[in-house]
Amino acid sequence: MTKPFFRTFAGAMALGVGLLASQAMARSDITIAMQLEPPHLDPTSAAAQAIDSVVYTNVFEGLTRFMGDGSVVPGLAESWEISEDGKVYTFTLHDGVTFHDGTTMDAEDVKFSLDRATAEDSANAQKALFAGIESVEVVDPLTVRITLAEPNGNFLFNLAWGDAVIVAPESIEGIKTNPVGTGAYKFAEWVQGDRITLKRNPDYWGDQPALEQATFKFISDPTAAFAAMMAEDVDVFDNFPAPESLPQFEADPRFQVLVGSTEGETILATNNKKPPFDDVRVRQALAHAIDRQAIIDGAMFGYGTPIGTHFAPHNPAYVDLTGLSAHDPDKARALLAEAGFADGFETTLHLPPPSYARRGGEIVAAQLAEVGIKAEIINVEWAQWLETVFKGKDFALTIVSHTEPMDIGIYARPDYYFQYDNPDFQALMATLNATTDPDERTRLMGEAQRMIAEDYVNAYLFQLAKLGVAKAGVQGLWENAPTAAIDLTAISWAE
Repeated sequence: MTKPFFRTFAGAMALGVGLLASQAMARSDITIAMQLEPPHLDPTSAAAQAIDSVVYTNVFEGLTRFMGDGSVVPGLAESWEISEDGKVYTFTLHDGVTFHDGTTMDAEDVKFSLDRATAEDSANAQKALFAGIESVEVVDPLTVRITLAEPNGNFLFNLAWGDAVIVAPESIEGIKTNPVGTGAYKFAEWVQGDRITLKRNPDYWGDQPALEQATFKFISDPTAAFAAMMAEDVDVFDNFPAPESLPQFEADPRFQVLVGSTEGETILATNNKKPPFDDVRVRQALAHAIDRQAIIDGAMFGYGTPIGTHFAPHNPAYVDLTGLSAHDPDKARALLAEAGFADGFETTLHLPPPSYARRGGEIVAAQLAEVGIKAEIINVEWAQWLETVFKGKDFALTIVSHTEPMDIGIYARPDYYFQYDNPDFQALMATLNATTDPDERTRLMGEAQRMIAEDYVNAYLFQLAKLGVAKAGVQGLWENAPTAAIDLTAISWAE
């Protein structure tokens, strides 16, 4: 029996509306908010976390890469072989990889990138990662041989850092404002002070990601961050800066809250070459003046793990040394008197924009004042912090979170911004780098943690929690942050 026309038509219309609704729901773009705007977009010449947050794995790729669980997997290198003595790494590159400008990525580009990182005039913020490279040789277009002066048990790990991504000589001049990489996303636009847009790379050598476009919005004010999420003006806020608002998002079915860990050791960094902080008794007094839990509760609303050294508590090699610098104002005053500062002294405290620093800094300054140290707070923008504190070393105290993975090796660099110069520690790290046995590496890492804790190089505050807020339909976000990255290749919208 023939169905009535109006019923057939109505059924077809309903099916069409359903298909349109399904297609409308299958979004292929996303807007991700960040508190900090990158100073530029070259991850190989600056220490700013915000650069890697935008470009790591998205625009630029390295021979190896970090996954969301902290594992190191192949990147542009398809495979590798390591010589018996642990000094020679032979990498086989993926075939058919091109940069976003259409030029071929091959072994010559790997050599260029690593030679540039190790050059005498290198601006790479983590140049020390590559100091052990003796030579980089092009065997053929898809094979590169890297020879180390000594075995380095961390070498594949080091190559996964954003500072080790592969760049090309053809596009290096414009890398800071027009980055050209091999990643799944191409740089499209940067509206200074507002947003950066990336678009999917149709010629990507690997699997095509789900998202066609991603926009990174910069919202520095915590109140504005809350308002933007609640109004659904943004889809994701990475490292949400207003932890006090998280319960409201948890109670709202429109959103999901992701609470994880980071590699961010948040410290009260001390200029070890600037009097009176060149006296270990003064640095020890600083440490005992600090009440870590009060800072975590007051600035981070309870999110964060106390630390007593520069090492992540989630790492199996972590040693809990918080007892060496327990909150003890009386001991702090006694140490200051012993060092000749019975009446205390005045100093400065530089605070960059993140809320952990600005909010935490107010609490730290009050705690220091209780033992006689009057710290004048100087709020600085991120670019100023990089120029004045990090590069210029023109500071006394500052608060910053070091988000690089397992970066205790920075204490072996006398020219690093807090200027700790201990030959014994430098020798210890050289031994660690040359050690491949897992048990011995764990022992040496414990010794390194204890050495800097007992030298009170810095006052160690807490491990920064990763606090993210996203719309309920977003999937594939990293819960933890083994490195500073917002990996777009893993993100999609639920159907």
